[in-house]
Amino acid sequence: MTSIANSVRCETFSFREVARDGAARAGELQLTHGTVQTPIFMPVGTVGTVKAMRPDELASQVEAQIILGNTYHLYLRPGLDVVRAHGGLHKMMGWDRPILTDSGGYQVFSLKDLRKIREEGVEFQDHISGSYHLFTPEKVIEIQETLGSDIMMAFDECPPAGADEHYMRESMARTTRWEKRCLEARTRTDCALFGIGQGGTSEKLRREHLEELGPLPFEGMAIGGLSVGEETQAMYDTVEFTTPMMPDEKPKYLMGVGKPEDLVECIARGIDMFDCVIPTRNARNGQCFTSRGVVVVRNAVHKEDLRPLDPDCDCYTCRNFTRAYLRHLLKSGEMLGPQLCTLHNLRYFLTLVGQAREAIVEGRFEAFRKRFHELQAEGGSR
Repeated sequence: MTSIANSVRCETFSFREVARDGAARAGELQLTHGTVQTPIFMPVGTVGTVKAMRPDELASQVEAQIILGNTYHLYLRPGLDVVRAHGGLHKMMGWDRPILTDSGGYQVFSLKDLRKIREEGVEFQDHISGSYHLFTPEKVIEIQETLGSDIMMAFDECPPAGADEHYMRESMARTTRWEKRCLEARTRTDCALFGIGQGGTSEKLRREHLEELGPLPFEGMAIGGLSVGEETQAMYDTVEFTTPMMPDEKPKYLMGVGKPEDLVECIARGIDMFDCVIPTRNARNGQCFTSRGVVVVRNAVHKEDLRPLDPDCDCYTCRNFTRAYLRHLLKSGEMLGPQLCTLHNLRYFLTLVGQAREAIVEGRFEAFRKRFHELQAEGGSR
């Protein structure tokens, strides 16, 4: 096997910081399928689709620059043979912009009693057929290269919230060994590979792990193991002391986060990239995020409300439909309801990070941050 020093590099990847305001920064990320302006939010398309959205809507109306797929789920269904027959995930799902794929580590470790961890990798029983599989670092790289990901994530162990220091250290050491094997296993020069740092909410453990991973030839670095049950302030504090430990010349990605206030607060602490299922999952239940707080459009108070979801939003939903109509669709079980709410939520998230970027470039991020929180408090949840 090729040594890490001589491992394959991604020839189509580059990242540059274009502006900084405090710890917040704006950047430009070049990938095989296009350029991404950071900070950025990535809609989650776990199984090759962002739920309730067509790819053309994602591109033209949401203005998504990059989306996320999942190694575990796509490996199980439809399977690599089907993806390969289409010529990769981009062609299969009709999406010509960048895709980041999670390694499947979080999904495998969430199986709890259905998996066994050993040095080689993780053996697990899948949730669909009950059959047994083995994920190794080499296997997850093979899967992601078959998918044709613009950004692949290294295989890591995501320790449970509250794990003791002894377990965390064992887990971190294993993750380091696995991530080195991921670097050695890569073969494609058009797929970037990001490492993932662990360490819970401990500054000491985060520093130790990043001191091991930082010098390795990953194109980017992610913070893993947050938003898994810890208090919100503990997450913010961990991000605040962790981002300065991460290489500034590489993108900094906070995995699985979050709500609009999390995006603003973690951009303020130096994060460049986010993903989360919240805007799509919550939309299907009628919870919509707006510039003035959360609107639960299913609530009876909106039965005759002729206002748009958000008067400051330019999305198709807000330009054309009332809260009363959206509530009617959701209460009637019509598919259009979740579709319109999802479109709005994703557009709001992408607009928010775009506004944050503009504020960073113009040197007024703190004013933007303050105004964001004022408007959220003014509207509340209703």
